[in-house]
Amino acid sequence: MSETPPAPEAPVIDEATIGSAVDAALAAVAAASSTAELKQVRIDHTGDSSVLATANRAIKDLPKDQKAGAGKLVGQGKGRVQQAIAARQQELAAAEEEAALAAETVDVTLPVDRRPRGAAHPLTTLTDRINDVFVGMGWEVAEGPEIEAEWFNFDALNFDVDHPARQMQDTFYVAGPDGGEGSGQILRTHTSPVQARSLLERGVPLYIVCPGEVFRTDELDATHTPVFHQVEGLAIDKDLTMAHLVGTLDTLARELFGGEPITRLRPSYFPFTEPSAEMDFRCFSCDARHGLDHDPAPDCRVCGGTGWIEMGGCGMVNPAVLRACGVDPEEYQGFAFGLGIERILMLRNGVADMRDMVEGDVRFSQHYGTEI
Repeated sequence: MSETPPAPEAPVIDEATIGSAVDAALAAVAAASSTAELKQVRIDHTGDSSVLATANRAIKDLPKDQKAGAGKLVGQGKGRVQQAIAARQQELAAAEEEAALAAETVDVTLPVDRRPRGAAHPLTTLTDRINDVFVGMGWEVAEGPEIEAEWFNFDALNFDVDHPARQMQDTFYVAGPDGGEGSGQILRTHTSPVQARSLLERGVPLYIVCPGEVFRTDELDATHTPVFHQVEGLAIDKDLTMAHLVGTLDTLARELFGGEPITRLRPSYFPFTEPSAEMDFRCFSCDARHGLDHDPAPDCRVCGGTGWIEMGGCGMVNPAVLRACGVDPEEYQGFAFGLGIERILMLRNGVADMRDMVEGDVRFSQHYGTEI
């Protein structure tokens, strides 16, 4: 059989013990240099596990003739400690308030701009700069509606009727008489519908760049947002080739990132281009920028150690798209590309979190000044 543990010893209640506890408490109170430290002193010296609190609970177990004397002794000790804590609390609170006021002092005699200046959002400034690059090459800037017909957004661009992008989990449908997908109207998922509209309205030859907001059912996080910006380009003329496409994107990369970019094309698939490619350019942040004979930094946060940064999708316009827009693919050819403006800003200026771009804090925009 296990032995019963001995009962804890009753606290000693005498002048020496209580006096020692009071002296220790008073010394701790005097040494406290902040209200936070004083709060801990109160817990240590008057809390449930303190000498004074333990002695106070033990009074009920004393003989009747000793209770009055012990109660007076413990009560006077607790009173002294509590009075000292209250007085010290006032001193420290007053000192902390004075320090806070001194730190927050405002010189009201200084001149002030009663109308603080705002700043153009960096996405707007970057879009304007991209537009300037293409206008300088003789292209036009085209715009279109953000609430778009499904035909322009999907059918004219060679999307199959069962393409995953048409589903509700990818596309915002505008409710109509039939509601949901039956309305025939959506919030555009890319700016490519502007290309189809421009082909129908302007004819060929055609050189346009199409910036604007697009919408997809993504969650807002550090790298995604349901509302973002794209810029797409379309060139339709006689005898255009992939070489013209590469030269155009090389020019854009050079204007945005400086230097002489090293680019490459990777085979890909898009319904509206054939052949299709993803265009990458050599990382501008690590040693990869010096050329293909230089290894990228394994820990480079910009390229992820690959040495390449994805620029966007591109390719030669699918003949089916040209026919849908009334253009003879035997006579005219062209190329198209699409880039995410938020992604370019993140890469070019080191923006780590896309949410910073949409929170509306003017300090984010002011950081860029008048030129990014």
